[in-house]
Amino acid sequence: MMSQQTYDPSQPDGYNDTIKKPISEDGIAEAGKRYIIPARQGRAVRLKQEQIIAIYNPKGNQVCDFFAIIDGSESEFLSMEHSRTALGRVYVKEGDILVTNLRHPLIEIIEDRSPGVHDILMACCDHARYQQLGATEYHDNCADNLRMSLMAINAQVKHIPSPFNIWMNIPVTKESGEISWDPPVSSAGDYIRLKVYEDCIVIMAACPQDMTSVNGVGVQPCELEFELEAL
Repeated sequence: MMSQQTYDPSQPDGYNDTIKKPISEDGIAEAGKRYIIPARQGRAVRLKQEQIIAIYNPKGNQVCDFFAIIDGSESEFLSMEHSRTALGRVYVKEGDILVTNLRHPLIEIIEDRSPGVHDILMACCDHARYQQLGATEYHDNCADNLRMSLMAINAQVKHIPSPFNIWMNIPVTKESGEISWDPPVSSAGDYIRLKVYEDCIVIMAACPQDMTSVNGVGVQPCELEFELEAL
């Protein structure tokens, strides 16, 4: 009989500097300060109810895998499955409110200074995904960036949810339902502003995908930036 390793959603399959370089020991950020999320890495930040975070795409081609969990109640998290049900569609737009797995409002898209093409369908990349794509060694991935971002501020993930894939371009063919992995249509300097409805930990990963075209053709994954607005 084939033995199976017990799955622990909190444990990374590999490591990068995400685990060594949090924005602060407790994940609390300084309002008005611009923070960098290095290419292929993630960062976690604690937000208070009604606080706004702006996420910037300096080069224009970079996807941001965005997660959020309720601070102090990590079993409740931002859920794309429940958000699709709440919205009644598979695309988002300015003014939309994304909800948790308990169907509570959590994230509002209050401003989108980009063409507005984002994804709420795709699971985040992980070690198994890169193996399927042909990677023979460990590859940075957003599941591990989520785990390490939380570990870096002494928090822990209990589930790997599907992220809000900001600037990811996944067209859906109406007739067949087929999807394609297209480059972002965003431009350098585009940004999105999100307001949170509850105290939460937001995790952002500069997607390290370089084996499909989701971060552009002929370019490498690059950094993202974010800034919190004062309450």
